Amino acid sequence: MQTIIVDLFSDTKTRPTAAMRAAMAAAEVGDERAGEDPTVLELEARGQALLGKEAALYLPSGTMCNEIAMAVHCRPGEAVLCEKDAHIIGFEAGGAAALAGVMLEPIIGQRGMFDANTLRRYLRADHLQAPRQRLLEVEQTTNLGGGAVWSLAQLDEVAELAHQAGLATHMDGARLFNAVVASGVAAAEQAAGFDSVWVDFSKGLGAPGGALLAGSGDFIHEARRWQIRIGGAMRQSGIIAAACLHALDHHLHGLVADHRRARQLAEGLARLPGLRIDPDSVATNLIYFTIDAPQWDAKKLAAATLEHGVRLCPMGSRRMRAVTHLDVDDAGIERALQVLGKVLAG
Repeated sequence: MQTIIVDLFSDTKTRPTAAMRAAMAAAEVGDERAGEDPTVLELEARGQALLGKEAALYLPSGTMCNEIAMAVHCRPGEAVLCEKDAHIIGFEAGGAAALAGVMLEPIIGQRGMFDANTLRRYLRADHLQAPRQRLLEVEQTTNLGGGAVWSLAQLDEVAELAHQAGLATHMDGARLFNAVVASGVAAAEQAAGFDSVWVDFSKGLGAPGGALLAGSGDFIHEARRWQIRIGGAMRQSGIIAAACLHALDHHLHGLVADHRRARQLAEGLARLPGLRIDPDSVATNLIYFTIDAPQWDAKKLAAATLEHGVRLCPMGSRRMRAVTHLDVDDAGIERALQVLGKVLAG
């Protein structure tokens, strides 16, 4: 395996800092399944306040948060409306069907988002021959949409329309903290119109794992049943929860630098012959660009840059993604641009 010097493949590639590891080693723990882990309880209390909900549940991953949310909100055979590029469609191994038994009805939006008028076209009156529409899901920020940020007005209007139509609402907040930093709008305010929401700690905040699902007390009660059902209880999980608490205390501000470096990288990519990107499209830490040089495709270019220690993520035949995070500094951005320039020049 090549030595990776600059890893832009994903913000999930971050590794715990020395201070985070120390916090984990010092964590007070207990049996989380029995409600006896004080560190998990502290994280859940902070999380529900941060997200403006009655209760919260610490889970191993954001994918589990999404799957549990769909299972609690819906019954088998019912439908979840989501944007066509949503994570629950393409990146959760069919879990919506396999676990919750629900159908996913894609909405064609722009950059992973849609407005109330678009949503209205996909809502239908209930009739016996169609699956009952039960849940609306949104993703903040949008992954395949290039890290785009829903405005508060958009979030509120689609949530209100969904509730008027009798649907529950769920926010996939994998990178909600990035949206908070980019927009200046608090997480609780962005999530106010949604019956459930989760945030991830293993991406921009750099923890080794874990996500927090929040909602009403009744919702979280049922979510805990599903946690047990699909093996999400982690027992002395305060060791990992301590990393999440440390991230909340010390890594949130680092997202500002991640966004600045993403823009810096995008502007550099725009200057390289054979690549195409609009730097103004970069709102957070996700950078998508297109390969125009006919001699290259995404897999070939990724393999070539990896030979020089820079890892990028192919996202189709000619589309690539780079993601900034706390393990990539200014020198890393410059090195990535130098390597890409050298490789493209042949």
